[in-house]
Amino acid sequence: MLDIPFFTTQLGVASLTLSQIPYTSEAYIRIQDTAEPALFLAECVEFCKAAGANFVYATGHSYLDKYELHTAIWQMSCPVINLNNTDLCLFPVQEATSEQWREIYNQRMNHVPNAAYMTKMKLREIISAGSAYYVHMDGDMYGIGIASGGKIDAIVATQKGSGYEVLCALCGALSEDIAEVEVASVNAAAVRLYERAGFIKTKEISTWYKII
Repeated sequence: MLDIPFFTTQLGVASLTLSQIPYTSEAYIRIQDTAEPALFLAECVEFCKAAGANFVYATGHSYLDKYELHTAIWQMSCPVINLNNTDLCLFPVQEATSEQWREIYNQRMNHVPNAAYMTKMKLREIISAGSAYYVHMDGDMYGIGIASGGKIDAIVATQKGSGYEVLCALCGALSEDIAEVEVASVNAAAVRLYERAGFIKTKEISTWYKII
């Protein structure tokens, strides 16, 4: 199922994320412009439900404040030089090892708010960009992640207590001086991990509300 970057009616414009419906039954609405938020939101929700969504979340308009808060998405940043060195090593994901990586990712991210299901097509794009990694030491896997440029897009620890070391290892793949992550405010464990590492909240990217 494809996302709709510009869902346009007489009442407004929104972008609809529908690609997660087959995997999580979730759809996401980002309102871009409307003079009738209540009516336009209802249109968007009905479209998402018709596409098979059982859960719908929305952002982008003050009208949404009346709904239950789902999560805020924060950007957090930290100088790479402040992160401790680690003995863990990065191994780029190859086509032959991609299915194991994808299985780990989807299993661990299943209950993380606003985390997208990793499709085979999306993973192929990430592998092509060279930003998907296994994190190992002495033949033992400690985690997986996605990192490039100045941003860590995903971090998954596969051994208890290894999150900090996995984070430090992924910073080794960055080419910028400042490491940035995006984290859901309700993901308390991830927020604690980043704060422990020295990350600070630099801005609120979006606030999502539960519509149904």
